[in-house]
Amino acid sequence: MNHISIIVPKGNAITGTIVAPYNLLNMANSYYKKISGGDEIYFIIDLVGLDKEPVLYQSLFQITPTKTIDEIEKTSLIIVSAFTGANLEKDIEINSAFVSWIKKQRFENGTDIACLCTGAFLLAETGLLNDKSCSTHWMTQDHFKQRYPSVHLRPEKIICEDNGIMSSGGVYYFLTLMLYIIEKYYGRETALWCSKSSGIEFDLINQNQFMIFNGQKEHDDHSIKQAQLYIENNFEQKLNVDEIANIVKIGSRSFLRRFKKATSNTPQEYIQRVKIEAAKKSLESTNLNIQQVMYKVGYIDEQSFRSTFKKYTGLSPLDYRNKYNRKIIFT
Repeated sequence: MNHISIIVPKGNAITGTIVAPYNLLNMANSYYKKISGGDEIYFIIDLVGLDKEPVLYQSLFQITPTKTIDEIEKTSLIIVSAFTGANLEKDIEINSAFVSWIKKQRFENGTDIACLCTGAFLLAETGLLNDKSCSTHWMTQDHFKQRYPSVHLRPEKIICEDNGIMSSGGVYYFLTLMLYIIEKYYGRETALWCSKSSGIEFDLINQNQFMIFNGQKEHDDHSIKQAQLYIENNFEQKLNVDEIANIVKIGSRSFLRRFKKATSNTPQEYIQRVKIEAAKKSLESTNLNIQQVMYKVGYIDEQSFRSTFKKYTGLSPLDYRNKYNRKIIFT
């Protein structure tokens, strides 16, 4: 009999990433049983905790594990639930016993693993994500990169899979990952049925269009923060990296190295991202046409603007405006 373990962590977990996977997998079990004509449940699904004490989330929701990690000798798939992000370090610490259990299941049984959104932090503690691609919520990407530099983070991806380790992006994209898992284990027909029955979009590509770039300032390099602020206050101009280095009194080569280390972007990438974020806001809230927006954020080459915009959002400027402009949406 196949088995799936959904982790019930202590601390600040997102209850939906425990309850919804459990419900969707039970739906898949029921439909698969119907179309296959079998009598047995295809997967046994357990809510797995460090103990069997009920866990209270947000002072409102209580979930009781059905099994403990000590009772699960072998499982086919582990689903690592997401954390709210309120105190990730503490949540990782109090759930550290899951780390060795996940590693043991992976090494001894070849278990597949799916981490939902910020559940990637707990999975990364195992080392199993080192040198592998992974997604997580885009709002936590800087924290994740700093804590786990050996992981190939792909924050633009809604879902990633690398050698049997799956991950999802922003909070509710775990639903897309669950359909992906259902298709992988139960087949496409069952996944499509669950998609239609639950009203969950089946084939999403990336989460770039939902990202909000606020600049990476969680570092202690004061001169680089000055450079970032200069870029953000002068994005509409044609910015020169050497001139910015001179303004903050750092040699060009040292500036490039320090900027990349502090922000995980080159200065040119940072300039592009600031300009594109400003362009997004204009497309969302004004009636300016594409060329007017382009000039407003400091681009003079239309092809360069369009290709850079699509690189960071996954959409063309026109498609983005049509999708997110408030006046278009509400008329």
